[in-house]
Amino acid sequence: MSSIPHRPSPTTRTAPADPSQEPADPPQEPADLSQDGPDPSQKGTNPSQKGPDHREAPAPAPAPTRPGRRGRLVAGFALCAALLMALHAQIPNGAGQLGSLFETFLPWAGLSVPVLLACAAVRRSRLAAVAVIAPAVVWGSLFHGVVADKSSEGGDLIVVTHNVDEANADPEGTARALVRSGAHVLALEELSSESAPTYERELAGTYPYHSVHLGIGLWSKYPLRRAEPVPIMPWTRAVRATVDTPQGPVAVFAAHLASVRVTPLGFATARRNEAGRNLAEAVRAEKLPRVIVMGDFNGTNEDTALGPLTSQLRSAHSEAGAGFGLTWPASFPLVRIDQILVRGVSPASSWSLPATGSDHLPVAASLSL
Repeated sequence: MSSIPHRPSPTTRTAPADPSQEPADPPQEPADLSQDGPDPSQKGTNPSQKGPDHREAPAPAPAPTRPGRRGRLVAGFALCAALLMALHAQIPNGAGQLGSLFETFLPWAGLSVPVLLACAAVRRSRLAAVAVIAPAVVWGSLFHGVVADKSSEGGDLIVVTHNVDEANADPEGTARALVRSGAHVLALEELSSESAPTYERELAGTYPYHSVHLGIGLWSKYPLRRAEPVPIMPWTRAVRATVDTPQGPVAVFAAHLASVRVTPLGFATARRNEAGRNLAEAVRAEKLPRVIVMGDFNGTNEDTALGPLTSQLRSAHSEAGAGFGLTWPASFPLVRIDQILVRGVSPASSWSLPATGSDHLPVAASLSL
């Protein structure tokens, strides 16, 4: 029986190495997918490993501000300021007397115009800039005549009123300054029992006629008649006398209304207002056609609470002065509370005198009788 030669299995058969043949190409490695960015199927990939084509999403742009909204708050304040100035006489004088407080400092309301204009510039708002015109126009309409010089030459009678301040450390110097004013009639307020004799002595050579009643005094170069206190308060705070001028008799009142106080609850003016009403009744009852009322009113001519008095008289400074004529405090005047009011005479000029040892500035007026 012939034998069958053994053949190796294909799986185990190996070809003999042939040095003349080139080796076969090595197997290719799998492509590196990381060059085209992270595999979205893989989780937990390090976000710091970014491909060259990676782009961060831009931050959302802020919403643009519409021009109509910019400066609305500034415009609102401007319109409120204009309304307050225009309607100052209608601000109620109820609790806190806010109307009197606002009217006392009414000229300073004009400072709101440059402040609001600066705010409009910061906001770059045309709306706000246009709105600021409103308070500027209202303030100008109220005070354009005050700023102008309305004085004129002439006058028959020069009068001066001065709250000399009972704490004045130099009454002699104050008296000499009043003599230099050239006034024909002086009205002095806050004369203390210690200072009154000093004024009487220093003024006697120039003013031979005088009358003093509990802190209020009148001095005159012309004869005084019927000099008597006016009971505007429980104690004397006003004096009335007839001055016999070369042009005829003139009724002169010197008054010091009650002080006011600024409190956390507002403006305390009740006693002042009552004194003002009592003085108004005395002035209304005056028989002489020519009347001068002057003194420290502790209130401005614009204060409607003093309307019973000021409505029947005219302000010498408003008609014949220049500027605001602020009188208190003397070191840096903020308000005009010292007044010269007239009826039946014509103011020619009105002005403030240099400071003395008092906390008030003296004020003067030249009047045509």
